[in-house]
Amino acid sequence: MAAIDCGTNTIKLLIGDLPEVWVRETRMVRLGQGVDATGELHPDALERAFAALDDYALLLRAHDVPPERIRFCATSATRDASNAAVFAAGVEQRLGVRPEVIPGAEEAELAYSGAIRGLADDVVHPVLVIDIGGGSTELVLGGPDGPVAAHSADIGSVRLSERHLHSDPSASDEVAACVADVERALDEAVERGVDIASAATVVGIAGTCTTIAAGVLGLAAYDPEVVDGAVLDVGAARQLCGELVAMTADERRALGYMHPGRADVIDAGALVMERILARVGVESWRVSEADILEGIAWSVHRRFS
Repeated sequence: MAAIDCGTNTIKLLIGDLPEVWVRETRMVRLGQGVDATGELHPDALERAFAALDDYALLLRAHDVPPERIRFCATSATRDASNAAVFAAGVEQRLGVRPEVIPGAEEAELAYSGAIRGLADDVVHPVLVIDIGGGSTELVLGGPDGPVAAHSADIGSVRLSERHLHSDPSASDEVAACVADVERALDEAVERGVDIASAATVVGIAGTCTTIAAGVLGLAAYDPEVVDGAVLDVGAARQLCGELVAMTADERRALGYMHPGRADVIDAGALVMERILARVGVESWRVSEADILEGIAWSVHRRFS
């Protein structure tokens, strides 16, 4: 079976027979390029995405995955695009499956499902899962039986970077406007029941959080085995977030653990992470390599088991 997570900045593929994973791939395609301003998927972004999907089609055929065992979930950028049908047609042409444009609530639930599978049985609840994507940030508060409150906020790294952070490094007034946007979104999350301060365990997933974790760990190069499951100091992470915001894109790109396709927008993601961590009531947080992709994969597994 296979799962595909198509976000604003990345398209990820998982192929396997769970719990065994044979393939886990990520392509940085920036599908959400300009969507916040224009409401449309840019032709260049579609070209990049289709090139990645051509590669994925080869992998799916190599592993004999039939279309009925593929689940393709598209999130923030595709939700917001008026020409999403063009993308959907291109996906179906290449993979033989229609993408599901999932609502924010389902995105949050799948992210939580993927993240908690790697946690120890004795983890203290409630658990707050943080998934900072390119177009949106999912905040999910839950217990052992699943989410109890979730909010999908339009404060992803690509969206905020395009909206506010136009200088390199970002000017102080740009940072202030971005932070104000983030704070409004976090206030709304709390109003909708995601009590960030009540979390006994905080888990960060997906690229922004795992990259920040690699920086806190001082890795010379990104190593998912070291990052996965790491327990990190909240204060150290907040300090690193500030340092990333103060750097130029080239300075961030020179960091050994930084994916070059993330370097120009992670300052916005770092501002989101720093503001969330400022509100938590714990001194440490943990990071998981498992994320919404695993949540999608397990949903396929349940369908055929």
